[in-house]
Amino acid sequence: MAGEGESPGLFAETEAVAAGWMLEFTCYALCRHFREGRTRDFERSRDTAQAIINGLSKIATHQMKTVYLCQFLTRISEGKTLGRRFESDQRISPLESALSIWKLLEEQSKPDKLHEDIHRLILIQAVAVHIERGYFKEATEVLERLFSESESNKALRMKLALIINGNNPDLPFLQSFSYNLLIDKIKSYIDVFLTENSTNFLIKAATKEVETKRLEATMSHDKPENTIETNNESNLETEQSNLEDQRSIANESSENAREHLKRSRKRLYSLAQHTLWKLENVPSNEITKHNKTSCLQSLSDLQNIENDGKSLSHSQTGRKKRRWTWEEDSRLKDGVKKFGVGNWNKILIHYDFNNRTSVMLKDRWRTMIKKDIA
Repeated sequence: MAGEGESPGLFAETEAVAAGWMLEFTCYALCRHFREGRTRDFERSRDTAQAIINGLSKIATHQMKTVYLCQFLTRISEGKTLGRRFESDQRISPLESALSIWKLLEEQSKPDKLHEDIHRLILIQAVAVHIERGYFKEATEVLERLFSESESNKALRMKLALIINGNNPDLPFLQSFSYNLLIDKIKSYIDVFLTENSTNFLIKAATKEVETKRLEATMSHDKPENTIETNNESNLETEQSNLEDQRSIANESSENAREHLKRSRKRLYSLAQHTLWKLENVPSNEITKHNKTSCLQSLSDLQNIENDGKSLSHSQTGRKKRRWTWEEDSRLKDGVKKFGVGNWNKILIHYDFNNRTSVMLKDRWRTMIKKDIA
């Protein structure tokens, strides 16, 4: 039975590490959903995060900021729901509770203007949400709990007191420190957090898995394995039967001919790329010799079409030879490293060289070798 020889201590440590990864990922998702205003997804991630936090036997120091951020956003999301309570003291409103969590977050970070702005806005809105509902008595109580007699808060305290005493919730002062402004500032803070935590383990692993599945789905087109080769063979033969017509079109001088040629190149390029992927990923005993011949022939014919197209373009426009860009050189070096010197068709299929040909790739590689820049 798997795991029979594992000690309880080892598994406990393993579980704690995995829980830490899940907490980081869930907090990241929570921030994304808050940032994008996805209420249901936010609530789902909020509940997941809370379950993980409750299940932790011990919260490591490096996990504290993550825990505080989850708790802070949970309270901010309920900031205007005055009946919601997060503290044992039933008088404490959601924004008052959020402010206490924000102070802990501030201790985890280097103070800056954004932190100060958010702190001030929470103070003001903790009072303002009561004023907006006409709860002036409760607003006064919040004001007394949150604002000390220190000089730094004296002016702000006086302004809020005047608004409460005048029973005036529409004062321009409150509009200048609105709840929407508070949310925007918090989103700016979240942006920094998301940037700093975009490479955590579970995000990287999950992203890689999704990208792999998407690639497989794109390449397979949801077709059974035993029919892919036959269908590709038929499609390639159909495309190849039209090549002579494409060459004739390439020699015409009209704009329509050039557009037709462009569409044909793109269609054959996509089909050859898909077949090449199958040749590289499907076991060799499942691919017939004719399949391989068809694919290689299509690549060769694609090359010929492109050469015809280049001749047409140059003869009609008189444009000079196009310079190789740094990006193209970099792709060529990567292609040679991956597929080897001489496999120019493979490199051409797997990288974007802006309508260059395999002959151009070979000539450029020779030039790069001579210049000793490859």
